[in-house]
Amino acid sequence: MNLTACLIGAALALTGVSDDHYKEAIQKSLGGTAPEEMVNRYLEDMAFANIAARGERYESLKTPEDIAAYQDEKYHYFVSALGGFPERTPLNARVVGEGTGEGFRYEKTIFESRPNFFVTAVLFLPVTEGPYPAVLVPCGHSANGKAAEAYQRACILLARHGMAAFCYDPIGQGERRHYQDEKGVPNVGTTVEHTVFDVGAILTGTSIAGYRIWDGMRAIDYLQSRADIIDEKIGVTGNSGGGTLSSYIMALDKRVAVAAPSCYVTSWKRILETIGPQDGEQNIFGQIKNGLDHADYLHIRAPRPTLMLTATQDFFDIQGSWDTFREAKRLYTRLGYPERVSLVEADETHGFSVHLREGLDVDAPVDEIHFAVLSDADMQCTPTGQITAMEDYRSTLDISRERAEGLKAQRAAFWQENTPEVALQKVRELAGIRGADALPPVTAEVLGEEEMGEHTVRHLLLNTEPGIVLPARAYLPKAGDIAQAHVFTPDTNLDELQSVLDVGLTVNHAYLFVSLRGMGLTENYKWGGGWMKVGNDWSTFMRAYLNTLSMVGLRTEDLRQVTAWFAAETKAPITLTAYGESTVPALHAAALQPEAYAHLTLTGGIPTWQAVVEAPRPQDQLINTVHNALSTYDLDNLERLIAPEKITVSGATVTEF
Repeated sequence: MNLTACLIGAALALTGVSDDHYKEAIQKSLGGTAPEEMVNRYLEDMAFANIAARGERYESLKTPEDIAAYQDEKYHYFVSALGGFPERTPLNARVVGEGTGEGFRYEKTIFESRPNFFVTAVLFLPVTEGPYPAVLVPCGHSANGKAAEAYQRACILLARHGMAAFCYDPIGQGERRHYQDEKGVPNVGTTVEHTVFDVGAILTGTSIAGYRIWDGMRAIDYLQSRADIIDEKIGVTGNSGGGTLSSYIMALDKRVAVAAPSCYVTSWKRILETIGPQDGEQNIFGQIKNGLDHADYLHIRAPRPTLMLTATQDFFDIQGSWDTFREAKRLYTRLGYPERVSLVEADETHGFSVHLREGLDVDAPVDEIHFAVLSDADMQCTPTGQITAMEDYRSTLDISRERAEGLKAQRAAFWQENTPEVALQKVRELAGIRGADALPPVTAEVLGEEEMGEHTVRHLLLNTEPGIVLPARAYLPKAGDIAQAHVFTPDTNLDELQSVLDVGLTVNHAYLFVSLRGMGLTENYKWGGGWMKVGNDWSTFMRAYLNTLSMVGLRTEDLRQVTAWFAAETKAPITLTAYGESTVPALHAAALQPEAYAHLTLTGGIPTWQAVVEAPRPQDQLINTVHNALSTYDLDNLERLIAPEKITVSGATVTEF
């Protein structure tokens, strides 16, 4: 619609359109979807289509040969999405303490899953003579990690029944808390710490999940290095976040003979319909797009025995658990081993309840009689209670920094060896940006207008594609040709940039303020508190990430469409001014099509992704990431594609918490 055309609807005489008016109009345009749910709904519709396509693929698996090919495909995709695994280096394992309890004994151990990457663990052992079968027990999201009572009880129960149980602290828990105050007290929540770590991992093409999985696989290496452990009898069980790790490890490590993930396995469909994506390690890049559902953790390992431990009242939806179990049961049956997959359901809430712990033994009834557990101090492996005090300690942040540093030469070579056209095609692929010819034209709805001096103010909704509506405000000269058109993209509500206009409006210039998807009125807030360190919109980011997309890429498309539309409406050259997190997509838009912009101004953004990876406490940066970007390009590579006189950058910094 042309901006000079007549206004639409009953809002003709509306002046001073408020945020509430915009919200009502957006919700009406979206058929009842609330503005803050707009981007999530758009991404979930995409996800559900991908989930349906995966279901069709599953139904085509009729023979053992079909299944074997499927298993191989999903396994290699999974490893690739994690960024692969490093070489096996010396574990340098050492027992740092030992003791006895009621019907068990224990050894406190520290090993290195990577050089100077310390893992703290306790091995619970039977009091009888070995060798023993062993069970790896990655614990869930407990602040005190392996010392949590439920995980101790599971380990002690196993040891009292003749099996060794090896429970270790995952990254960001127990004795492996990285973020601490000046007194050495952890001051960042476990899941938040994981997701902050994930920022640098994502940019370098890896994943916090991959780091955590590798810890578990090296823990199996340690078990198999011991003479008192039976190599071929290794199992894995864990609850909640430990259920996540158990699911990953049982799929990716063929040494896991039996597995029993607890209070995690459901389905992506039900996750999206209920709680939504969770923290960093529970979202593998592109897994919904590439058809890796929860059931596939079981499928990849079939027909090795697997027991699903579930809870009726879990927030990991029980219906999804049963859907996944049924799917796995059918696949195991096709392989001739229907008895090797089973499910225990306890009428409980989320947690490694006594009924689920007892359910670990399906061959004979097990009663968990009362016994004492160890204190946190008894479970402590390090002198101070935190590995950060150990000599030559390396964190996940250090690994990401080292990886980013190693990618610098690769990036430089890529840009030297390729033309800008070839390089930008790779940029589009990584960020998930469609070509300009694939983007639909913008349609506009005018909500109202008012007068401001020599300009007419029009309150707009800009539809960039089905399901996406951007609130905007245009200031148009009342008379004469337009000499220059300015586009401003705030990362907050439109009203909060009104101060930009205090300098006055140039008579023959046009101005457009537009909020990109997921900003301002359409931002989705998922929880708060510590999650502010990651960013309020982390859950929206994860929905895009699961579909191989980035919010950077989607917002870049918005900008390319909106600026092309405004240029056509005003018939004037465009200057683009972006603020905060809108600077990263603005830079992408201008680098992909520098001829479309007379000038680009970036205010208050980040200098480079390299700087984000190097920052000790990067805040609110998940939304700015593109998976594996640093293997190919950084933001300064894009800046160099724009003539120096056509770009201004100010206030670039990485905010830290």
